[in-house]
Amino acid sequence: MKSQYNPLDRKKLKLKMASAFGENIQTLPMDMQKILLDDLVTAFENRLKVLNRIQSDFEIKIMDCADYETVKA
Repeated sequence: MKSQYNPLDRKKLKLKMASAFGENIQTLPMDMQKILLDDLVTAFENRLKVLNRIQSDFEIKIMDCADYETVKA
């Protein structure tokens, strides 16, 4: 298991998250957007590390697609 991720992989993941959350985070200043995206990438990587550690205990199935709703506050 990798303890650190490749900086290029982090950058790609950050770009994907920026694309996915683009409209939702546009109201934030650019520096806050960068901080938020970096935090999201770090949280995602940490979650993957935990799931990889416990993977032998249970099986996780990921659906090909899922319906979702957008909730506006």
